[in-house]
Amino acid sequence: MTTANGIHMAAPCPDPNFLDFEDYFPSMMVRLGAEGFIGELCSGFQLLMDGEKGLITFNSLKRNIHVLGLEDVLRDDEIVCMLMEGDLDGDGMLNQMEFCLLMLRLSPGLAFDGTASCSSMAQAAGNHLA
Repeated sequence: MTTANGIHMAAPCPDPNFLDFEDYFPSMMVRLGAEGFIGELCSGFQLLMDGEKGLITFNSLKRNIHVLGLEDVLRDDEIVCMLMEGDLDGDGMLNQMEFCLLMLRLSPGLAFDGTASCSSMAQAAGNHLA
């Protein structure tokens, strides 16, 4: 099963807390280009955000966690940790830039495979996040 964020989850395994992770972001980057890829991340943000606040909050993430296929796996404290991992301004929520940066940081394949140059990613991000 592939989730909205490109996470491949294997069939259920004996340990219910184990997730098989396959990083599809590098192939998405090649196929879509930097701007298209950032656009997809922004669409993912829209899917998970609180419509009134325009931010991903604990409640919006908990409410929409099924989109990621993780509703039976993540505990509340793990959701809080996910938010803390990407929260750069200390408000306990993720704005669109924080979300996109978090997704890029968490992709092992994007960090070192040379698929995207920093300048092309920055330009694409500027086009979508400005």
